[in-house]
Amino acid sequence: MGAYNIVMKARDIPKLLLRALPFLIIAAILFSVIFFPRGEAAPPVRQRVVTVWNVDTFEGGKGSRTSFLRSVARRVEAEREGVYYLVTSFTAEGAEAALAEGRKPDLLSFGVGLSAFAEESLPLPYEFAGGKIGADCLAVPWCMGGYFLFSEDENFEAEGRTALSAGGSNLTALSARFAGVEGETAESSAAYTGFLSGKYRYLLGTQRDICRFQARGKDVFSRPLTGYNDLFQYISLLKTAEREDALAFVEELLSGSTSERLGEIGMFPVQTDGATRTVSVFADARSLADLASRAERGEDLENLEKFLKTV
Repeated sequence: MGAYNIVMKARDIPKLLLRALPFLIIAAILFSVIFFPRGEAAPPVRQRVVTVWNVDTFEGGKGSRTSFLRSVARRVEAEREGVYYLVTSFTAEGAEAALAEGRKPDLLSFGVGLSAFAEESLPLPYEFAGGKIGADCLAVPWCMGGYFLFSEDENFEAEGRTALSAGGSNLTALSARFAGVEGETAESSAAYTGFLSGKYRYLLGTQRDICRFQARGKDVFSRPLTGYNDLFQYISLLKTAEREDALAFVEELLSGSTSERLGEIGMFPVQTDGATRTVSVFADARSLADLASRAERGEDLENLEKFLKTV
């Protein structure tokens, strides 16, 4: 009987283990918690979206300024965890219509002619005369174009007709007035083709024409006109919710590494030396049209300067 009891007890061991298994697991968990405590879990990263609208109010050089801004966005995103920059292209009319509906971006990239955004823009920690209202700098340029006088030979003194290239909201007449150039205003493409065909001896054009000549393999002579320039692409801050992320984008946009890449879109780094005059980026359409009319009528430069800013 004794041997039989021993055998029966041995057979019961697996059953006893199965019954005890839940208690063993609980004990193991408690042991690991007590003797091997884990560190606190890192809080989840807050996801943020910063909206950037790009509005082209004047002809660029080549390529897309919106695409260029997207490339800047990708670089900033790589450095800032959890943030995404949504860059969208708008026409001037589309941006103004969206604002009238109560929509606005965190950041606005734009040129002259969007006065409706003046009241929506917030002060920036930068300085540029064309972007100031009162003591506050509400917009700062991140790239620029320029006005040039083109000729097919080195003689810029010879008699001949001049085409004044007009495109977008740029005020070619003011550039011509400060450069002492007289000519006939023509749409940008018509002015360019007229110059190539010999209709005009000179062309008062912009950086866009430089890119056109390069693409065509055409060698021309040029003189930069530095008396006046409104071909600045600005950036403004319109919201405070994601201010830190928005300013990080602006900082990268204004950085030297970004300026070195502006040739990709046929634009230039912003130069603030010299005596170049410009209009306020927030000037309304009526004021801009009045300035252009004054310049076309040959108004004295001293009178015109009263409405301009020196940068």
